[in-house]
Amino acid sequence: MQNKANKIRNFRLTLVDDETHKPILVTRFTRTTFLISAVMAAAVLCLVFYMLVAFTPVRTLIPGYPDARAKRAAIQNAIKIDSLEMLVSRWELYSENFRRILDGEEPLKIDSLVLKIAGGEREELSEQEIRERDSILRMNVAEEEQFNLSLAEGRNLHIEGMHFFCPLKGVISQGYDPVIHPFIDITAPANSMVFAVLDGSVIYSGWSDDSGYTIQIQHANDIISIYKHNQKLLKAVGDKVTAGDPIAVVGNTGTLTTGDHLHFELWYKGEAVDPARYINF
Repeated sequence: MQNKANKIRNFRLTLVDDETHKPILVTRFTRTTFLISAVMAAAVLCLVFYMLVAFTPVRTLIPGYPDARAKRAAIQNAIKIDSLEMLVSRWELYSENFRRILDGEEPLKIDSLVLKIAGGEREELSEQEIRERDSILRMNVAEEEQFNLSLAEGRNLHIEGMHFFCPLKGVISQGYDPVIHPFIDITAPANSMVFAVLDGSVIYSGWSDDSGYTIQIQHANDIISIYKHNQKLLKAVGDKVTAGDPIAVVGNTGTLTTGDHLHFELWYKGEAVDPARYINF
């Protein structure tokens, strides 16, 4: 009796032709193999569903999931909000200056307005103190350069001590990651100008399927800047550029892009660095 109770029961699933009654497909299984097959089928189904949601546009059908249009609209709204904040600050300063004039007080100077917008404070100095500090600064500079005139022109500065021009005013849509994303993406309105960050020479200006219209500039102190996905290039290989020169028009060219933006890379001594550490975007 015990052997009969422990005996494994086999099942058979048969697919039969209704007219000829001939078996077309016969499958034999036990309860264990059925459960294993069901679990594996459920796992494969979940994997396929995950792949569809993660790597195809099907995910945009999920309620509440932002699509590319919603992300682009959010970036455009962020740019507009920044402009509106600056406009409101200017009107506040204008009204404050207007109130001072009506009350007979001394109106604010332009320098004071600029500093107030920037949120900074400046030490008020008399004209005599300014002249004395200027004289001291000139004496210090003259003493430093007295015996280093030939070395002053060829000195090398570390990247931390250099002043970079902003290549494009916009919103950083994706920041720097040393492993996954060793560059930054800057989103800005179409037809915005792209500028050179430093003085240098154009070492590459051309097209690639992935990056679209790309331009690379060699700068002093082993610095290279790279600008990708442009709509149009304004400089050719061998051209000399200075910081702030327009070199391209922001665009959406190449296969590795989903909207108008600038793919910007900054290399120092053969290694990619985070541009946001040295440039105020």
